Amino acid sequence: MSRIRGKDTAPELIVRRLLHAMGYRFRLHVSHLPGRPDVVLPKYRTIVFVHGCFWHRHSCAAAYMPKTRPSFWQAKFDSNVGRDRRHRRALVSAGWKVIVVWECQTSGEVLTRLARRLKRLLDGASEARLALRRAKLGGCGSTW
Repeated sequence: MSRIRGKDTAPELIVRRLLHAMGYRFRLHVSHLPGRPDVVLPKYRTIVFVHGCFWHRHSCAAAYMPKTRPSFWQAKFDSNVGRDRRHRRALVSAGWKVIVVWECQTSGEVLTRLARRLKRLLDGASEARLALRRAKLGGCGSTW
């Protein structure tokens, strides 16, 4: 397990390239946030976690149970899923929007659906940010 990379994985690089091509700018692996998120979009108060289906127990075929030492693996997977849940709760309670992208969503024709989903979610975050700014300005649409 020491050779399992925690950052700059192939699915993460795909998501980063996709976001960058769509015009979004972001920070990587911000250490002061819970869970050290893969991608942080501060302008949109949004975080993107890119999870491996096997390690984080997605409901696809890649999340199989190894045949050897199943009790060890079950404890490991339960620990990973519990930690993910704690980090997500902490980030949401701190006012962040959390998006989880699964490894199986970063290949083939599913990638175009992922691009549309990210755009929709991030544009929604942008609209919410503008509404908050308008409310702070007393309903005025201008920032002047």
